Amino acid sequence: MKDTQQTRFRQSNVINASEIGQYHFCSVAWYLQRKGYKPESPMLDIGTKKHVELGIVIDHTTKNAKKSRVFALVGYLLLAIAVFVLLFEAII
Repeated sequence: MKDTQQTRFRQSNVINASEIGQYHFCSVAWYLQRKGYKPESPMLDIGTKKHVELGIVIDHTTKNAKKSRVFALVGYLLLAIAVFVLLFEAII
């Protein structure tokens, strides 16, 4: 009879995609983090700050891109109306 404990996966045995990237970058850091050690470095604070700043820039860019699409749509709509009016005037 099989031991059910051997066939079950524990959460610690599962690796997600971001962990593969961490392992590829530095296998020792990945291992230590996996064992519960918390990294301590002033560079981590700098990196966190840069990520927050980048997030703000991305949010701003996304909002501007949405506005740009709306303005382009309005411009195409006005162009279509202008062409329709010119054609209608040419018929009459």
